[in-house]
Amino acid sequence: MNTVMKSMVDAELVLREYLIKSHKNFYARLKDEKGDVPGWVLVVLMTTGLVTAIWTIAAPRLTAILKNSLDSMNGIR
Repeated sequence: MNTVMKSMVDAELVLREYLIKSHKNFYARLKDEKGDVPGWVLVVLMTTGLVTAIWTIAAPRLTAILKNSLDSMNGIR
């Protein structure tokens, strides 16, 4: 039983050391990352433009659908 416990402790220590090393490597690589700010700005602007264009086209139809469904709910009373 004593040898089993010793091997389990040894395995835990090896695993813990591996996790600590992996954690340090991950944060070292993350700290060096500069990011692509102009790319993100472009993505946000393009997404905003697409949503605005689609909303402009779909707004009248969505308003009609909502009005019809609310009117039909009022008729249930």
